[in-house]
Parts: sequence; structure tokens; C-alpha cells
Amino acid sequence: MNEIVKQIRKDLSLLGIKKGDHVLVHASLNSVGKFPYRANIIVQAFLDQIGEEGTLLMPSLSYKTVNKAQPVFDELNTASCVGALTEFFRTYPGVKRSIHPTHSVCGIGSKSDFLLKDHLLDETPCGPCSPFARLPQIGGKVLFLGCGSKPNTSMHAVEEQIIPPYLFGEKVSHMLQLSNGNAIKKTYQRHGFKGYEQRYDRLLDVLEPAEYRTGKILEAKSIVMMASAIWEKGIKYLKQDPFYFIDRAN
Repeated sequence: MNEIVKQIRKDLSLLGIKKGDHVLVHASLNSVGKFPYRANIIVQAFLDQIGEEGTLLMPSLSYKTVNKAQPVFDELNTASCVGALTEFFRTYPGVKRSIHPTHSVCGIGSKSDFLLKDHLLDETPCGPCSPFARLPQIGGKVLFLGCGSKPNTSMHAVEEQIIPPYLFGEKVSHMLQLSNGNAIKKTYQRHGFKGYEQRYDRLLDVLEPAEYRTGKILEAKSIVMMASAIWEKGIKYLKQDPFYFIDRAN
């Protein structure tokens, strides 16, 4: 186990992840290879690498299960629908969760309160108080572990700055069940994207070499992007063409 942790940390170093970094991780757990306790080992290696000064974030999205037909979001019990590693991390000791019915984020570390605590104030999935919008403000990074760079939720925060015509869908009233026992009823504007395929991998065509790195973490092809670069380039190209980062779905 220790050797695997050492290898993961070495791989993270080559990708530019260091002590004190604030990192949002999108991941495919199967991509790293098969070994016992792999989710726990991966999380521990990441935490060891960034140290107490850093912050580790993972999306805990629930848009597949929390919807108009089932509008209740439970901070403690609503599962993440975006992968086994994110669901493991959601219940990891010390991890906190932002409050949003469909686009919550889990995190632990020095900046977790700043990144997570005000998400409840937003009325859209990735508004100005969301972790996705705040991460660029503190020099954060986004790591794609074996999943390619299409599942880039940070780009939704960018899109919410420009509001391309495909972005928003219907408004839905949700009940938010909080860990302190309180419940809040709130109406949210959901994302749309009907008839479109997200192509956030096109960021790799426009980022500068200094703004991202590629490599491997164990067996998983991985990419690290500067969150500020995602923001800057995303806004720039969406202003030029609102459909730059999507295709018509077949």
C-alpha cells in the first residue's frame, strides 16, 4: 500500500500538484487499475501530497436522482451520481459538502469553508458563490483522473457568466434537508443542454502550454488545468462563439 501511495504522489508531482494546492478532482476510479482499498489509497495519497495547507475537492452531483419528480436533497444521504471515487469521498472523515440540490461539491482542507459554505446562496447550479466559481480566485487547479476533460463542471460556471442559449432549462422547487436538522425550500433554475453534447475537451486546443499538464497517475491518463485558465479561455471563446464548447447531439 505504501508503495502505491508513493507512486501516486510521484505522479502527482510530475503533474504539478504540490503542497498547499487546492485541487478539484474529476475521476474514473477504474482507470487507475485494480488493487485493494484503491479509493481510500487514492484519497490518502492526494491528501498527503497537498498537505494540511491544501484543499481537496470532488463533485458530488446528484442531478440524476434529485429532480422535479424527486425534489428532496439530503446533505448527509443524497449520493453522488458522478463516480465511485466521489461517492467514497463524500463520506470520508472530515469532508464537508456544499448545499445544492444537483451540483454540490465535497471538500476537505484549509480553504474548504471559503469554497463550500455559500453555495446555498446561488439559485443556479454553478453561480458566483459555487466552489466552481471560487476555485479560480485562490489559484486552484482541476485534475481529470482517467476520465478525459469533457466532464468539466467548472465550465458550467463559465457558461453562467455568458449565458449561451442552450444553458438553462426549467425552474424546479427543491427541499434541502440539512445536516443540522433544518429544512429549506428553494427554487432553482436548472441547466438545460437538451439536444447538445458538451465538448469541454476543446479547452486543450486553446490553453497555453503553461496552463495545463498531461501525464499518468498509475494507469490513468490524467490532465491538470489551472482553474483560472479555464475561466479566462472559456469566457474568451464563448464570447466569440456561444456554441464553441458544444455540438449538436446525434
